[in-house]
Amino acid sequence: MDPLSALRDFTIAGELDKIVRVGDDFRFGTDYTFPCSMATAYKAKQGQLYTLETLIHFIKNHHLKHSDYIRIAGAHKITAVTLPDRKSLLDYLLGKVSSTDAIQLLPQNPPFTATTATRTLFNDDDEYRPDDPGLIAPPTTTATADNRMDIDNEDRQFQDNDVLNHQHSSDGRVIRVSEDTHYMSMLRAVEKPLKDRESMLESRHRDFYSVLVAATKRDEERRRIESQQRKDGLVAKNRLLMRTDERGYGDELGYDMTPKSKMHLKGGKMGEGLGVPIILVPSAFQTLITIYNVKDFLENGVFIPTDVKVKEMKGLKPDCVTVQKKFSRDRVVTAYEVRDKPSALKPEDWDRVVAVFVLGKEWQFKDWPYKDHVEIFNKILGFYMRFEDDSVESAKNVKQWNVKIISISKNKRHQDRAAALDVWDRLEEFMRSRSHG
Repeated sequence: MDPLSALRDFTIAGELDKIVRVGDDFRFGTDYTFPCSMATAYKAKQGQLYTLETLIHFIKNHHLKHSDYIRIAGAHKITAVTLPDRKSLLDYLLGKVSSTDAIQLLPQNPPFTATTATRTLFNDDDEYRPDDPGLIAPPTTTATADNRMDIDNEDRQFQDNDVLNHQHSSDGRVIRVSEDTHYMSMLRAVEKPLKDRESMLESRHRDFYSVLVAATKRDEERRRIESQQRKDGLVAKNRLLMRTDERGYGDELGYDMTPKSKMHLKGGKMGEGLGVPIILVPSAFQTLITIYNVKDFLENGVFIPTDVKVKEMKGLKPDCVTVQKKFSRDRVVTAYEVRDKPSALKPEDWDRVVAVFVLGKEWQFKDWPYKDHVEIFNKILGFYMRFEDDSVESAKNVKQWNVKIISISKNKRHQDRAAALDVWDRLEEFMRSRSHG
């Protein structure tokens, strides 16, 4: 009788209470004894054979919810029956079906137990027969002393050479057991499943809270950065910048010389055909924006100190730099000339001057064709660049002028683009107001 059939018979007969565990064996009343870890003929859908211990624990707890059953099995370190196998296995053990495809034909490997002989291993036919030279009979009480000595020596030699191929029954009879059967029985007797699918998923002694905290921090940081980018308008601006570059606007100086400005001029105001509008910057090095670094700031949104740019350009100072707003929504990009020598401008060039970066000193406007700074900043848009932690005294004169103060950080270069965008927005608004004026 195999253990699966024995369990089914006891289940149908309602005698599960007679199945008792003694050490590493299950005793089926006084009829059978099987190792707890012995594999049965019932094969799970996942491919492994259920052990006798698993099936007995299942049939005795099949009335529980599957989740409760899994929890109890895990607490007792018993491999649980999976949910896909539950109904078909229960129907078979309860006798509702006579057979199932999950039952596999196993080779007859009778269990090996030191407590009792099972019916499958020790049969009444396995008794001593004198005509069988492969078996050795135990010594009898009528044998002579010499015969007993010969038998003892022969039995000792037999134990030394063939102990792995024979077993003794409880009454002392010698029984032949094949070597393969002996080894397999011993292996199955000590074999214990260490882990199954459910125990692996439980991940005991592992804490994933730190992973959750790290993932949450990364998500919050990503959202903060995206929010800052949306605030500064960087996402949309960068996309438009790429489109502008793909259309081929601008040469190495950053603009296309062919298109003319879209501004109109009437009666001495900005007008069509007058050329590219002009932005003036100070020639002194003590100001933040000069002709050396104005292109990096207005086009790329990055402030680079003047002394650094002078070293990069090896002291070569350009007379004129052309800039354009690369992160513009308009398909037609307006180009601007940047100059730092107002004295070199012709009278007609002053009509093209639209903005100036001021130094904060009155002498900057000496020899300008305007009466005072009030007239200057009514016709020209003024900007004053400063570090955000500079003293108020440095902008004392500027605060009395109609000038927009642009503050940047000394170290946080990622904030420069927002400042450059502020300059462009105010410049475009000023240009629209003048074109409709």
